[in-house]
Amino acid sequence: MAMRPNARALAALAVAEVVGQGRSLSAVLPAVLDQAPARDRALVQELAYGTLRWYPRLEAMLAALLQKPLKDKDRDLQALLLAGLYQLGWLSLAPHGIVHASVEAARELGKGWAGKLVNAVLRNYQRQREAVEARADASEAGRYAHPGWLLQWLQQDWPQHWQAIAAAGNERPPMSLRVNARRQGRSEYLQSLRALDPGAEPIAGTEQGIRLATPLAVEALPGFLDGLVSVQDGAAQLAVQLLAAEPGMRVLDACAAPGGKTGHLLERTPGLAELLALDQDPERLRRVGENLERLGLQARLVAADAAAVAQWWDGRPFDRILLDAPCSASGVIRRHPDIKVLRRATDVVGLVAQQQRLLEALWPLLVPGGMLEYCTCSVLRAENTEQLQAFLRAHPEARERPITATWGHACAVGRQRLPGEQDMDGFYYACIQKQA
Repeated sequence: MAMRPNARALAALAVAEVVGQGRSLSAVLPAVLDQAPARDRALVQELAYGTLRWYPRLEAMLAALLQKPLKDKDRDLQALLLAGLYQLGWLSLAPHGIVHASVEAARELGKGWAGKLVNAVLRNYQRQREAVEARADASEAGRYAHPGWLLQWLQQDWPQHWQAIAAAGNERPPMSLRVNARRQGRSEYLQSLRALDPGAEPIAGTEQGIRLATPLAVEALPGFLDGLVSVQDGAAQLAVQLLAAEPGMRVLDACAAPGGKTGHLLERTPGLAELLALDQDPERLRRVGENLERLGLQARLVAADAAAVAQWWDGRPFDRILLDAPCSASGVIRRHPDIKVLRRATDVVGLVAQQQRLLEALWPLLVPGGMLEYCTCSVLRAENTEQLQAFLRAHPEARERPITATWGHACAVGRQRLPGEQDMDGFYYACIQKQA
């Protein structure tokens, strides 16, 4: 009978699939965790996330320890070695246990021949740690644990802040909540929460946000299954607050999945005439429906490309449009560390074109006097300020509605929150009003 893979082998398989096949960790991990005994699942998740979080640095460290690079067919072995270095360098586990379990994992991956290599690499790191880490520091990608192309963009766009942005991208994110305003006030919910997490506190600038001091399983959150609360970062909550929808309005939530902002819109503004939530991925749209069902709320859900207006629009204009545009996600790397290996500089060019296409398609659907809010979870100016500057130049009937706030950074158009500021994600917002 085949042995059930240990935590190190499973984590290596997850990382190898992300790196080798270009799949997101959130897509890969559930099936991998299903193979793990319950007692090992937390470790598998920690190793997969941690290895990807520090991947550029770990790659540089491994290169200093190998006499020659591993072959592509041994990507799982490379991932196992990177995970071993992550454990030795970042986790408080017994070094001899890490080495032994990693050698065993190589056997379970069908690479028993590599046991001596795994043992040698990990033990050499222990002996030569200072020199190995100095080698990693020789490149900016190794020193800051971010891909070189992204560091160049950050240096260009945020010359005074790029190092802080990179440091924030290497941090573990907090767990943040949004209290359902239709069901309960934030202060009331905090009282019920503090028995589980005495350090929980309101998120500054948000109406219903709470940041936990200690992450909890969602099932353990008071009233989660009954729709009293949702998991959502404070920066994402600000998007709905800035949209300022009012009762009686017809609202479009374009690119709505997974539905956090859809739910927040309905919670915050009872009495909307209609909320239409679009997403071109039917499976992701199904998740929007599930989230709304848990919250006890309803919206009209349509699976369609928001830019292909003729396929879904009924000809009735909207008072508010929320365009949470597809982007590089460079502001949420701490939550999705696989971005460090999945994104390329060339992707940004395509994303900028897609954002422009969405803006041009949705703008005519807005009533005179109505407002479109453009937001991204990116920190790159090409996707944010420069995108909106070009749009305003092309549309004389469009006017920026300035965001008056003390948080974040004022831009030529809109406002930018950088990752880690007030312990929130990186987010960009711009509110554009159509002249009546």
